[in-house]
Amino acid sequence: MQLYQIWLIAALALIIFEIFSATFGAICFAIGAGFSALAAGLGLNLTWQIVIFAVVSLLTFIFLRPFMMKFLDRKSKDVKTNADALVGRKALVSERIDASQHTGRVAVDGDDWKAVSMDGSIIEKGTEVEIVKLDSIILTVKELKTEN
Repeated sequence: MQLYQIWLIAALALIIFEIFSATFGAICFAIGAGFSALAAGLGLNLTWQIVIFAVVSLLTFIFLRPFMMKFLDRKSKDVKTNADALVGRKALVSERIDASQHTGRVAVDGDDWKAVSMDGSIIEKGTEVEIVKLDSIILTVKELKTEN
């Protein structure tokens, strides 16, 4: 087996590892291994191949990885998902909200949720409200004032 083939196998293994880890670290080594495979194919000795691997890997860690982390990693903690994304949304009262009766429901995106009013007031059916808080499966809402 030729030395360039070993470098290519190492690069491929690192790419596969990167797919499963998504840390953008293994891809830097894979790029270094790819350049070392090119060096081996051009006939450079093993010492130069290792130097090229180290330098290219280091450069990709310094310059490419921060770019990839910033623009390709979409795991932002500011993005609300699932039920947390309901806060700030508008909903329509589907059953009169009355704290004294412990009743009240709102409809949002086709789902019906138990609701309470923020200030304990009664909100009639058909009124548009804004969701201000989520507590387990109960939404806290406030009535939206309509301007005439």
